[in-house]
This record gives sequence, structure tokens and C-alpha cells, in this order.
Amino acid sequence: MTPITNRYDFVFLFDIRNGNPNGDPDNGNMPRIDNDTQKGLVTDVALKRKIRNYVELKHAGAPPNRIYMREKAILNQTHAEAYAALGVKPDAKKLPKEEEGRNITRWMCDNFYDIRSFGAVMTTEVNAGQVRGPVQLSFSESVEPILPQEVTITRSSVTNEKDAAKERTMGRKYIVPYGLYRCHGFVSASLAGDATKGTGFSQEDLDLLFEALCNMFEHDRSAARMEMNTQQLIVFRHDSALGNAPAHRLFDRVQIGRNDQGEFREIGDRRSDNLPPARKFSDYIVRVDEAGLPEGVEVKILI
Repeated sequence: MTPITNRYDFVFLFDIRNGNPNGDPDNGNMPRIDNDTQKGLVTDVALKRKIRNYVELKHAGAPPNRIYMREKAILNQTHAEAYAALGVKPDAKKLPKEEEGRNITRWMCDNFYDIRSFGAVMTTEVNAGQVRGPVQLSFSESVEPILPQEVTITRSSVTNEKDAAKERTMGRKYIVPYGLYRCHGFVSASLAGDATKGTGFSQEDLDLLFEALCNMFEHDRSAARMEMNTQQLIVFRHDSALGNAPAHRLFDRVQIGRNDQGEFREIGDRRSDNLPPARKFSDYIVRVDEAGLPEGVEVKILI
């Protein structure tokens, strides 16, 4: 596969209804929140996990789209596969020098989709080197503040016979009634195609990444995320590896406002104070300013 030669930046919009998009284990699994702005947060690793799960589901763990960071994976055993495939004997914690070491790291990139995409630190007891991934995601932030709600639930069954006569225990779960989240993504052609450090991330890999972003929530339904959906994926393509404009300037072209009977209202506009809380995606309007794009940049709305 030939590494990509163009830089890409993208805006990824997804929403959640009556669910918990990313619980915080240090806070009773309450939805993550920015304490200053009260806006909801979803970590980058949470989205990367769903991308990995989609790729593994689609390709059933077959190379070149195996998944390195999978549940209960034993990483040293995975690294040992590279040594065995190349006929190299592992030497405690040391990566072989020069060409052999590069070949081991390259073998890992060639066989594992998430290493090619997100990079990996593989310097364990069986050392396979480390690579920096060309695909990076920001924390996702809700467009407006969220107000998590605590819902009380009861347990209908017991574990032991001795507990059969006891009152049913109570539990709790947190939900976000509705939240629209925005994530920024970056794809570096330089980190994909560098002669010595590149991962080899290809056009096929990029297409699979965008496919996963569009479809991954369809295969991640659970009691906590029953209605979590991709709403829009807006991609800026540069005609060069280094890019033709700063990413943040391109992201500013994607504006999200409240829908006031078909009229766009900026978030925070006092004229929208009387609008009811957003409870669906159509309560917002997304505008993409395509006028006067920097030379060498094109925009595509994939969903």
C-alpha cells in the first residue's frame, strides 16, 4: 500500500440521547464534563476504541488490518510474532540495531491498522520500537453545556439463596438527555510516508478511517449508549503533504448554531434564550463556509 501524500483535517459531529457517551471512573462513571464551562467531554481514546472495534469487526482480525490494542491482548506475544516472522531472536528489552530493528517496527505497522493510524509505544520486554501515528483526534466537546441526570434503578435478582428474602438493592446510572459533540481530527501525510519513521498509512486506510467514523456507533449499542449517532463528517483535503492552511482556520469555517424556526442563531445569542433545550440534531443548524477557501484546499461533507 502506498502512503498518503495529502494532509487532511476534519470535523466530526456526533450526538447522544438519554445515554452516557463517556463515563468518568473517578467520578462514579458520571459523564465527563468541563467544570468551568459545564460542557460535556469525550476523550480521544474513547473514540479510538470504537474505531478499532469497527475495523476488527469488519476485517475479523485479518492482516493488514489486525488490531494491536485489543481486549486482553498480551503485547509481548504480539511483538514476538514480528521477531519470529523475520527470523530474529529477541534480546531482553533491546531492539535490534539498524535494519533489523526497523524491519521489526515496519512489520508491526504493516500488519496492524491501529499502529499505522494512531502509532504505538512498543518498547516492552520484547521491544518492537515505537512510532508516532499520523491520525490524531482531539477531545470532543459538547456544543452547549450539558446537565447530566442521575436515574435510580433497582435490581430484580439476587446472587445467593441467602439474599432471596432481602429487599431489592438500588442502583443508579447517569444520562445526558441530549448532547451534540464536536471533535477535530488531523491526518499527517508526513508521519504516514516518512522514509524511516512513517507508518505507511495509505489511502485505503484513510477510507477505512472515515468509514469507521460514519458507522462505528451502529455497532456499539448498549444500555448506556443506545442512541449515540454520527451526524456529520466534514473533511478538508490539502493538495500537499505539508498543507495549505492552518487547521484551526479551516475549523472556524464550520459553525454550529441553534435552529430558530429555520433561522441560524449563534450559540449564546440572547435571541435564543427562550428556545427550549435542544433534544435532537435538527434543533441545530450546521453551516460550512466554502467561499474563498485557501488555494489548494477542498472540503467534502461525507455524511
